[in-house]
Amino acid sequence: MEVVNSRNGTHGDPESKEVPIQQVVKAAHDELRTLMLQRTVIMKRIGSVKQTIAGLANLFGEDVLGDDLLELIDRRPSGRQPGFTKACRTVLLEAKRPLGAREVCEELERRAPVILARHKDPLASVTTVLNRLVDYGEARSLTNDRGRRVWEWVSEDDNTADVLPSQVTA
Repeated sequence: MEVVNSRNGTHGDPESKEVPIQQVVKAAHDELRTLMLQRTVIMKRIGSVKQTIAGLANLFGEDVLGDDLLELIDRRPSGRQPGFTKACRTVLLEAKRPLGAREVCEELERRAPVILARHKDPLASVTTVLNRLVDYGEARSLTNDRGRRVWEWVSEDDNTADVLPSQVTA
């Protein structure tokens, strides 16, 4: 049974040496930081493999891929619409250059107009999703030559520290 002693800020088992709560919090923080970094590296790797498979499908036709693989790269040829985040992710992943939120909206309108119809303000929704993809370490936000904000998919070869500046400690 764990006991918390609120007077001296320690946390521990009555039969073991007490551990200051700050040490427990620091250990949890360090583990969370490590796991988030690992998640970023994994998401980059997943993105790179998806880009490779999508490129092969573009070159040789989607018929060389099975339905399971098409679903994994968000290109399943069924009437089912992918989720909004998944659709935005796919547009960014397959883009040849960084895209603005309006360009992502236009591409979604071309590919899956039903998805945009469910949103009161599609541009705001796309911007929110793109910013979340940045938070997940899957995309990065840049400023183009006209001073406009654009997003690009983060490839596996990119420097992780550039993607997660909030996780770099001084």
